Amino acid sequence: MTAVAWTEGSWTNPPAAVVEDADGLSVTAVAESDAWRHTSYGFVHDTEHALLAPLAVGEAVEVVVRTSFTGQFDQAGVFVRADAEHWVKAGLEFADGVLNLGAVVTLERSDWSVAPVDWNGRTVTVRVSRATESLTVRARVDDEPFRLVRVAPFVDGDVAAGPFLCAPTRAGFTARFLSWQVGPADASLH
Repeated sequence: MTAVAWTEGSWTNPPAAVVEDADGLSVTAVAESDAWRHTSYGFVHDTEHALLAPLAVGEAVEVVVRTSFTGQFDQAGVFVRADAEHWVKAGLEFADGVLNLGAVVTLERSDWSVAPVDWNGRTVTVRVSRATESLTVRARVDDEPFRLVRVAPFVDGDVAAGPFLCAPTRAGFTARFLSWQVGPADASLH
């Protein structure tokens, strides 16, 4: 894996604050930031804070984040974007008092898959591998083995990926990103 400099990415929407130091990047979300399209809730939100750089077929993006999630729908991890109607967000999201590991896959409409994890305040790595028309999402906490989170269809063409965060219900949510790397996609699905 090769480190991606924070300055190599472009924000989809500017966050409230960004502080870079020798150990990573602290990013504070704007209140009511989110990414979602239609399904169940009926609304469209394109206000996420995603720091994106190109991701080619055959590559993987890996983001390491450590933060505490306390607000309803606080979220952080990896964002993969082709355009406003084709994107994936994968990582951690705090919902109904529980921290969850999951993914939202948006192919014109969003879906949402989650599973509870006891990872709050710990170091979490989210890795997304890109194939021609699919993405494989994995995650791990600390130095544990990676877990398969999702294998999902995705579009071919130009795609960008990198760290993201959202705070749909409050101001002041800060995520601490420790690294952003790109390398060869995982060869296996499991």
